[in-house]
Amino acid sequence: MLELPEPDGVLSAADVKEVAADIIGLLPLEGIEGSPLDSDDIWPVVTLASVNQSSVWEVTSQTDDTPCDDTVLNWLHTLQRGQLEMAANILFRHLALTILDPDRSRIVSIDFVDNPYHGSPDEDAGELCTTSPTDGTTTCHRYCTAYVVSNGKPVTLALTYVRSDEKEADAVERVLDRVGTYPFDVDLLLADRGFYNERVIRRARDLATTVIPVKKKGERMKDKLDTHCSYMSTYRMYKDSERELRFPLAVSVSYQNDDRGKHGEVVRGYVACDLGDRTPTQVERRYRKRSAIETSYRLFRQARATTTTQDPLVRFAFVIVSFLLENLWLVLRWAVVARPRRGGRDLPEQFTFQTFCDWIRHELEVELQRRWETEMNGVGVPDAYASAAG
Repeated sequence: MLELPEPDGVLSAADVKEVAADIIGLLPLEGIEGSPLDSDDIWPVVTLASVNQSSVWEVTSQTDDTPCDDTVLNWLHTLQRGQLEMAANILFRHLALTILDPDRSRIVSIDFVDNPYHGSPDEDAGELCTTSPTDGTTTCHRYCTAYVVSNGKPVTLALTYVRSDEKEADAVERVLDRVGTYPFDVDLLLADRGFYNERVIRRARDLATTVIPVKKKGERMKDKLDTHCSYMSTYRMYKDSERELRFPLAVSVSYQNDDRGKHGEVVRGYVACDLGDRTPTQVERRYRKRSAIETSYRLFRQARATTTTQDPLVRFAFVIVSFLLENLWLVLRWAVVARPRRGGRDLPEQFTFQTFCDWIRHELEVELQRRWETEMNGVGVPDAYASAAG
Protein backbone atom coordinates (compact mmCIF):
# COMPACT_ATOMS: atom_id res chain seq x y z
CA MET A 1 0.00 0.00 0.00
CA LEU A 2 2.77 2.44 0.97
CA GLU A 3 6.06 2.38 -0.93
CA LEU A 4 8.57 4.56 0.85
CA PRO A 5 11.51 6.10 -1.02
CA GLU A 6 14.79 4.25 -0.52
CA PRO A 7 16.59 5.77 2.49
CA ASP A 8 20.10 5.56 0.97
CA GLY A 9 19.81 8.63 -1.27
CA VAL A 10 18.05 11.95 -0.97
CA LEU A 11 14.38 12.67 -0.35
CA SER A 12 13.03 15.11 -2.92
CA ALA A 13 9.89 17.20 -3.16
CA ALA A 14 8.77 14.95 -6.02
CA ASP A 15 9.14 11.89 -3.79
CA VAL A 16 7.06 13.49 -1.06
CA LYS A 17 4.32 14.55 -3.46
CA GLU A 18 4.13 11.09 -5.04
CA VAL A 19 3.81 9.30 -1.70
CA ALA A 20 1.15 11.78 -0.56
CA ALA A 21 -0.76 11.27 -3.81
CA ASP A 22 -0.58 7.47 -3.41
CA ILE A 23 -2.01 7.61 0.12
CA ILE A 24 -4.72 10.24 -0.37
CA GLY A 25 -5.70 8.71 -3.70
CA LEU A 26 -6.83 5.59 -1.82
CA LEU A 27 -9.74 7.46 -0.22
CA PRO A 28 -12.93 6.22 -1.94
CA LEU A 29 -14.66 8.81 -4.11
CA GLU A 30 -17.67 7.50 -5.99
CA GLY A 31 -17.81 10.41 -8.40
CA ILE A 32 -20.29 11.51 -11.04
CA GLU A 33 -21.52 8.86 -13.45
CA GLY A 34 -20.56 9.61 -17.03
CA SER A 35 -18.00 12.23 -16.07
CA PRO A 36 -14.77 12.25 -18.13
CA LEU A 37 -12.87 12.85 -14.88
CA ASP A 38 -11.77 10.44 -12.19
CA SER A 39 -10.67 10.77 -8.56
CA ASP A 40 -7.06 11.39 -9.67
CA ASP A 41 -8.29 14.74 -11.00
CA ILE A 42 -9.97 15.65 -7.71
CA TRP A 43 -7.67 14.64 -4.85
CA PRO A 44 -4.66 16.72 -6.05
CA VAL A 45 -6.88 19.82 -5.90
CA VAL A 46 -7.91 18.96 -2.34
CA THR A 47 -4.31 18.23 -1.37
CA LEU A 48 -3.07 21.56 -2.74
CA ALA A 49 -5.89 23.39 -0.94
CA SER A 50 -4.85 21.58 2.26
CA VAL A 51 -1.16 22.44 2.18
CA ASN A 52 -2.08 26.00 1.16
CA GLN A 53 -4.71 26.27 3.91
CA SER A 54 -6.90 27.68 1.14
CA SER A 55 -10.12 26.71 -0.63
CA VAL A 56 -10.86 24.57 -3.67
CA TRP A 57 -12.00 27.75 -5.43
CA GLU A 58 -8.65 29.46 -4.81
CA VAL A 59 -6.75 26.45 -6.19
CA THR A 60 -8.86 26.03 -9.32
CA SER A 61 -8.96 29.76 -10.06
CA GLN A 62 -5.16 29.97 -9.95
CA THR A 63 -4.31 26.84 -11.96
CA ASP A 64 -4.89 25.80 -15.57
CA ASP A 65 -4.82 22.01 -15.42
CA THR A 66 -7.67 21.57 -12.92
CA PRO A 67 -11.47 21.23 -13.19
CA CYS A 68 -13.57 24.18 -12.07
CA ASP A 69 -14.40 24.43 -8.38
CA ASP A 70 -18.06 23.47 -8.91
CA THR A 71 -16.99 20.26 -10.61
CA VAL A 72 -14.58 19.38 -7.81
CA LEU A 73 -17.22 20.00 -5.15
CA ASN A 74 -19.85 18.05 -7.10
CA TRP A 75 -17.50 15.10 -7.01
CA LEU A 76 -16.80 15.55 -3.31
CA HIS A 77 -20.53 15.67 -2.59
CA THR A 78 -20.68 11.99 -3.67
CA LEU A 79 -18.56 10.88 -0.69
CA GLN A 80 -20.12 8.17 1.47
CA ARG A 81 -19.44 8.49 5.20
CA GLY A 82 -19.14 4.79 5.99
CA GLN A 83 -16.75 4.05 3.12
CA LEU A 84 -14.71 7.18 3.75
CA GLU A 85 -14.31 6.58 7.48
CA MET A 86 -13.44 2.91 7.05
CA ALA A 87 -10.82 3.64 4.38
CA ALA A 88 -9.33 6.48 6.43
CA ASN A 89 -8.91 4.27 9.49
CA ILE A 90 -7.28 1.53 7.41
CA LEU A 91 -4.80 4.14 6.15
CA PHE A 92 -4.19 5.47 9.67
CA ARG A 93 -3.44 1.93 10.81
CA HIS A 94 -1.10 1.23 7.90
CA LEU A 95 0.86 4.45 8.40
CA ALA A 96 1.08 3.99 12.17
CA LEU A 97 2.34 0.41 11.97
CA THR A 98 4.99 1.46 9.47
CA ILE A 99 6.90 3.13 12.31
CA LEU A 100 5.46 1.70 15.56
CA ASP A 101 7.03 -1.42 17.03
CA PRO A 102 4.13 -3.87 17.58
CA ASP A 103 6.00 -5.44 20.52
CA ARG A 104 6.27 -2.21 22.49
CA SER A 105 3.42 -0.91 24.63
CA ARG A 106 2.12 2.62 24.03
CA ILE A 107 0.41 5.50 25.78
CA VAL A 108 -2.73 6.50 23.88
CA SER A 109 -4.87 9.61 24.26
CA ILE A 110 -8.39 10.18 23.00
CA ASP A 111 -9.94 13.57 22.40
CA PHE A 112 -12.65 15.47 20.56
CA VAL A 113 -11.67 17.80 17.74
CA ASP A 114 -14.16 20.63 17.19
CA ASN A 115 -14.18 22.63 13.96
CA PRO A 116 -16.23 25.82 14.47
CA TYR A 117 -19.06 26.18 11.95
CA HIS A 118 -21.10 29.20 10.94
CA GLY A 119 -24.43 28.52 9.27
CA SER A 120 -27.24 26.01 9.20
CA PRO A 121 -27.03 22.21 8.80
CA ASP A 122 -26.84 20.76 5.32
CA GLU A 123 -29.61 18.18 5.81
CA ASP A 124 -30.44 17.72 9.50
CA ALA A 125 -29.63 19.23 12.87
CA GLY A 126 -27.74 16.13 14.01
CA GLU A 127 -24.77 17.15 11.86
CA LEU A 128 -23.83 19.93 14.27
CA CYS A 129 -22.65 19.78 17.87
CA THR A 130 -22.60 22.53 20.47
CA THR A 131 -19.29 23.87 21.72
CA SER A 132 -18.00 26.76 23.80
CA PRO A 133 -18.08 30.11 21.96
CA THR A 134 -15.28 30.11 19.36
CA ASP A 135 -14.81 32.42 16.37
CA GLY A 136 -18.23 33.94 17.00
CA THR A 137 -20.18 30.67 16.96
CA THR A 138 -21.27 27.93 19.35
CA THR A 139 -21.80 25.21 16.71
CA CYS A 140 -19.20 22.88 15.26
CA HIS A 141 -18.53 19.67 13.41
CA ARG A 142 -17.01 17.24 15.89
CA TYR A 143 -14.63 14.31 15.49
CA CYS A 144 -13.27 11.82 18.01
CA THR A 145 -9.62 10.82 17.62
CA ALA A 146 -7.05 8.58 19.23
CA TYR A 147 -3.33 9.16 18.94
CA VAL A 148 -0.07 7.85 20.36
CA VAL A 149 1.50 10.03 23.04
CA SER A 150 5.09 10.24 21.81
CA ASN A 151 7.64 12.99 21.23
CA GLY A 152 8.87 11.41 18.02
CA LYS A 153 5.85 9.52 16.71
CA PRO A 154 2.58 11.20 17.80
CA VAL A 155 0.62 9.42 15.06
CA THR A 156 -3.16 9.40 14.79
CA LEU A 157 -4.52 5.87 15.25
CA ALA A 158 -8.25 6.30 14.63
CA LEU A 159 -10.85 8.90 13.78
CA THR A 160 -14.65 9.01 13.67
CA TYR A 161 -17.32 11.59 12.90
CA VAL A 162 -19.55 12.55 15.86
CA ARG A 163 -23.20 13.55 15.49
CA SER A 164 -25.16 15.43 18.14
CA ASP A 165 -28.08 13.00 17.88
CA GLU A 166 -25.93 10.08 19.03
CA LYS A 167 -24.38 9.50 22.41
CA GLU A 168 -20.77 10.65 22.48
CA ALA A 169 -19.97 7.35 24.21
CA ASP A 170 -20.94 5.58 20.96
CA ALA A 171 -18.31 7.54 19.04
CA VAL A 172 -15.72 6.89 21.75
CA GLU A 173 -16.44 3.17 21.63
CA ARG A 174 -15.93 3.16 17.84
CA VAL A 175 -12.52 4.75 18.29
CA LEU A 176 -11.51 2.50 21.19
CA ASP A 177 -12.62 -0.58 19.24
CA ARG A 178 -10.23 0.45 16.46
CA VAL A 179 -7.42 1.11 18.91
CA GLY A 180 -8.04 -2.34 20.36
CA THR A 181 -7.26 -3.98 17.00
CA TYR A 182 -3.68 -2.68 16.97
CA PRO A 183 -1.08 -5.39 17.69
CA PHE A 184 0.70 -3.43 20.43
CA ASP A 185 -0.47 -3.24 24.04
CA VAL A 186 -1.89 0.02 25.34
CA ASP A 187 0.05 0.76 28.51
CA LEU A 188 -2.01 3.83 29.47
CA LEU A 189 -5.14 5.49 28.12
CA LEU A 190 -5.64 9.22 28.73
CA ALA A 191 -8.65 11.47 28.11
CA ASP A 192 -9.91 14.85 29.28
CA ARG A 193 -12.93 15.40 31.52
CA GLY A 194 -15.25 15.46 28.51
CA PHE A 195 -14.91 11.67 28.59
CA TYR A 196 -16.00 11.36 32.22
CA ASN A 197 -18.85 9.03 31.37
CA GLU A 198 -19.85 5.64 32.77
CA ARG A 199 -19.83 3.84 29.41
CA VAL A 200 -16.54 5.39 28.37
CA ILE A 201 -14.85 4.49 31.65
CA ARG A 202 -16.07 0.89 31.44
CA ARG A 203 -14.84 0.48 27.87
CA ALA A 204 -11.55 2.28 28.50
CA ARG A 205 -10.61 0.27 31.58
CA ASP A 206 -11.24 -2.95 29.63
CA LEU A 207 -8.62 -1.78 27.15
CA ALA A 208 -5.92 -0.34 29.41
CA THR A 209 -4.97 1.50 32.58
CA THR A 210 -7.02 4.69 32.37
CA VAL A 211 -6.76 8.23 33.72
CA ILE A 212 -9.62 10.73 33.23
CA PRO A 213 -10.26 13.93 35.21
CA VAL A 214 -13.59 13.86 37.05
CA LYS A 215 -16.30 16.49 36.69
CA LYS A 216 -16.94 18.53 39.80
CA LYS A 217 -20.68 17.92 40.00
CA GLY A 218 -22.87 16.03 42.43
CA GLU A 219 -22.78 16.40 46.18
CA ARG A 220 -20.79 13.21 46.79
CA MET A 221 -18.07 14.19 44.32
CA LYS A 222 -17.94 17.73 45.70
CA ASP A 223 -17.47 16.26 49.18
CA LYS A 224 -14.61 14.09 47.89
CA LEU A 225 -12.88 17.15 46.43
CA ASP A 226 -13.44 19.32 49.51
CA THR A 227 -10.03 18.63 51.02
CA HIS A 228 -6.61 20.12 51.69
CA CYS A 229 -4.72 16.82 51.48
CA SER A 230 -4.08 14.47 48.56
CA TYR A 231 -5.45 10.95 48.97
CA MET A 232 -6.61 7.81 47.14
CA SER A 233 -10.15 6.53 47.51
CA THR A 234 -12.86 4.53 45.78
CA TYR A 235 -15.78 6.27 44.12
CA ARG A 236 -19.16 4.75 43.25
CA MET A 237 -20.75 6.38 40.23
CA TYR A 238 -24.55 5.92 40.14
CA LYS A 239 -24.38 4.51 43.67
CA ASP A 240 -26.90 1.78 44.55
CA SER A 241 -28.32 1.58 41.02
CA GLU A 242 -28.03 -1.03 38.28
CA ARG A 243 -25.47 1.21 36.55
CA GLU A 244 -23.23 1.51 39.62
CA LEU A 245 -19.58 1.78 38.65
CA ARG A 246 -16.71 1.65 41.14
CA PHE A 247 -13.31 3.05 40.29
CA PRO A 248 -10.17 4.27 42.11
CA LEU A 249 -10.33 8.02 42.67
CA ALA A 250 -7.10 10.02 42.95
CA VAL A 251 -7.53 13.40 44.61
CA SER A 252 -4.49 15.59 44.12
CA VAL A 253 -3.91 18.86 45.98
CA SER A 254 -1.25 21.16 44.54
CA TYR A 255 -0.31 24.78 45.00
CA GLN A 256 -0.07 27.61 42.48
CA ASN A 257 2.87 29.79 43.37
CA ASP A 258 2.26 32.75 41.09
CA ASP A 259 1.66 30.34 38.18
CA ARG A 260 0.24 32.63 35.50
CA GLY A 261 -0.64 35.09 38.22
CA LYS A 262 -2.60 32.52 40.25
CA HIS A 263 -2.10 31.54 43.88
CA GLY A 264 -3.49 29.03 46.35
CA GLU A 265 -4.59 25.41 46.38
CA VAL A 266 -5.83 23.48 43.37
CA VAL A 267 -7.77 20.28 43.96
CA ARG A 268 -8.14 17.87 41.06
CA GLY A 269 -9.77 14.45 40.95
CA TYR A 270 -8.94 11.65 38.51
CA VAL A 271 -10.48 8.35 37.54
CA ALA A 272 -7.47 6.08 38.07
CA CYS A 273 -8.45 2.64 36.81
CA ASP A 274 -5.78 0.04 37.62
CA LEU A 275 -3.76 2.67 39.48
CA GLY A 276 -5.15 2.17 42.96
CA ASP A 277 -1.65 1.39 44.26
CA ARG A 278 -0.20 4.73 43.05
CA THR A 279 -0.11 8.09 44.78
CA PRO A 280 -2.30 10.98 43.56
CA THR A 281 0.85 12.82 42.46
CA GLN A 282 1.92 9.85 40.33
CA VAL A 283 -1.53 9.66 38.74
CA GLU A 284 -1.49 13.38 37.96
CA ARG A 285 1.96 13.13 36.39
CA ARG A 286 0.72 10.38 34.13
CA TYR A 287 -2.22 12.47 33.04
CA ARG A 288 0.00 15.41 32.13
CA LYS A 289 1.59 13.31 29.40
CA ARG A 290 -1.43 14.04 27.21
CA SER A 291 -0.47 17.70 26.91
CA ALA A 292 1.43 16.75 23.74
CA ILE A 293 -1.91 16.42 21.96
CA GLU A 294 -2.01 20.19 21.43
CA THR A 295 1.12 19.98 19.26
CA SER A 296 -0.45 17.28 17.12
CA TYR A 297 -3.65 19.27 16.62
CA ARG A 298 -1.74 22.45 15.86
CA LEU A 299 0.12 20.66 13.07
CA PHE A 300 -3.00 19.13 11.56
CA ARG A 301 -4.57 22.58 11.30
CA GLN A 302 -1.56 23.74 9.26
CA ALA A 303 -2.70 21.48 6.42
CA ARG A 304 -6.48 21.81 6.41
CA ALA A 305 -8.39 23.16 3.45
CA THR A 306 -10.95 25.90 4.04
CA THR A 307 -14.46 25.79 2.65
CA THR A 308 -17.87 27.42 2.84
CA THR A 309 -19.76 24.26 1.91
CA GLN A 310 -22.44 23.04 4.30
CA ASP A 311 -21.77 19.40 3.41
CA PRO A 312 -20.39 17.76 6.57
CA LEU A 313 -18.81 14.91 4.60
CA VAL A 314 -16.76 17.29 2.46
CA ARG A 315 -15.57 18.98 5.65
CA PHE A 316 -14.87 15.54 7.17
CA ALA A 317 -12.82 14.61 4.10
CA PHE A 318 -10.70 17.76 4.49
CA VAL A 319 -10.01 16.83 8.13
CA ILE A 320 -9.05 13.27 7.12
CA VAL A 321 -6.64 14.56 4.47
CA SER A 322 -5.03 16.84 7.07
CA PHE A 323 -4.44 14.03 9.55
CA LEU A 324 -3.17 11.70 6.79
CA LEU A 325 -0.66 14.33 5.68
CA GLU A 326 0.56 14.76 9.26
CA ASN A 327 0.93 11.00 9.71
CA LEU A 328 2.75 10.67 6.40
CA TRP A 329 5.18 13.40 7.42
CA LEU A 330 5.90 11.54 10.66
CA VAL A 331 6.53 8.32 8.71
CA LEU A 332 8.92 9.97 6.24
CA ARG A 333 10.63 11.94 8.99
CA TRP A 334 11.32 8.89 11.10
CA ALA A 335 11.73 6.05 8.58
CA VAL A 336 13.46 7.83 5.70
CA VAL A 337 15.22 10.96 6.99
CA ALA A 338 16.05 10.42 10.69
CA ARG A 339 19.53 8.94 11.25
CA PRO A 340 20.02 5.93 13.54
CA ARG A 341 22.07 6.59 16.65
CA ARG A 342 22.58 5.03 20.05
CA GLY A 343 19.41 5.48 22.12
CA GLY A 344 17.12 6.18 19.16
CA ARG A 345 17.01 8.04 15.87
CA ASP A 346 18.18 11.60 15.41
CA LEU A 347 15.09 13.42 14.14
CA PRO A 348 15.99 16.08 11.55
CA GLU A 349 15.13 19.61 12.57
CA GLN A 350 15.17 20.89 9.00
CA PHE A 351 12.47 18.49 7.72
CA THR A 352 9.58 20.22 9.48
CA PHE A 353 5.91 19.74 8.75
CA GLN A 354 5.93 23.17 7.10
CA THR A 355 8.78 22.04 4.82
CA PHE A 356 6.85 18.86 4.00
CA CYS A 357 3.80 20.94 3.01
CA ASP A 358 5.92 23.42 1.05
CA TRP A 359 7.42 20.61 -1.03
CA ILE A 360 4.01 19.17 -1.87
CA ARG A 361 2.74 22.66 -2.70
CA HIS A 362 5.66 23.30 -5.06
CA GLU A 363 5.25 20.01 -6.95
CA LEU A 364 1.48 20.33 -7.27
CA GLU A 365 1.70 23.92 -8.48
CA VAL A 366 3.98 22.72 -11.29
CA GLU A 367 1.80 19.68 -12.04
CA LEU A 368 -1.46 21.63 -12.05
CA GLN A 369 0.13 24.53 -13.94
CA ARG A 370 -0.29 27.38 -11.54
CA ARG A 371 -0.69 30.74 -13.28
CA TRP A 372 2.12 33.17 -12.61
CA GLU A 373 0.71 36.03 -14.66
CA THR A 374 -2.48 38.07 -14.82
CA GLU A 375 -4.00 40.19 -17.56
CA MET A 376 -3.13 43.89 -17.53
CA ASN A 377 -5.84 46.56 -17.67
CA GLY A 378 -4.68 48.14 -20.95
CA VAL A 379 -5.18 51.62 -19.50
CA GLY A 380 -2.39 52.34 -17.08
CA VAL A 381 -2.31 55.36 -14.77
CA PRO A 382 -5.07 57.95 -15.49
CA ASP A 383 -3.72 61.14 -17.07
CA ALA A 384 -4.78 63.30 -14.11
CA TYR A 385 -2.74 61.09 -11.72
CA ALA A 386 0.25 61.12 -14.09
CA SER A 387 0.17 64.94 -14.29
CA ALA A 388 -0.02 65.27 -10.51
CA ALA A 389 2.90 62.91 -10.11
CA GLY A 390 4.90 64.95 -12.63
